[in-house]
Amino acid sequence: MQCPYCDNPDSKVTDSRALGDSIRRRRECVRCGLRFTTYERVQTAALLVVKKDGRRQEFDRNKLLSRIITACAKRPISSQQIEKMTQDIESQLLSTGKAEVPSYIIGEMVMERLRSLDRVAYVRWASVYKDFKDVESFEQVVKDLREGRPKEDSTQLSLLKDDFPMKRPQQGRGRRRSRTPA
Repeated sequence: MQCPYCDNPDSKVTDSRALGDSIRRRRECVRCGLRFTTYERVQTAALLVVKKDGRRQEFDRNKLLSRIITACAKRPISSQQIEKMTQDIESQLLSTGKAEVPSYIIGEMVMERLRSLDRVAYVRWASVYKDFKDVESFEQVVKDLREGRPKEDSTQLSLLKDDFPMKRPQQGRGRRRSRTPA
């Protein structure tokens, strides 16, 4: 494995850990002595993403990860949470056994998880994903989020539950307090 610091092709593995469907390896460069992390994942069958315009692209986990990182920028969300979200979405898509998945399903899966994780990241994702044409559309999403209303396109998503089952993220264990008007 090539060292990302000095480009030396030789490194040694200092630690390996299984992470679900991948292996995390800590490596140390033989030349400069600096450490870095690599991940190994089993190559699965290609999953194609069907875009709005009908084009098909191979699913790119790194592209999804970078988009989620952008939505979560400067928010109190750890890189482990983002990595787990990406891994969960990829695993869920692959477990369906389908060769193709519409791009909006992936967008909805991310929105669902971000909605329960961080409201600002959710609004950032929604603003790009929904491609708002006016301020009123954006304001409506924020208003719905504040009032706890379900997404307006959840009926469209429910039509696909047989093909793409959606797992709800686990809620916290704390009790919800009811708000009383002051």
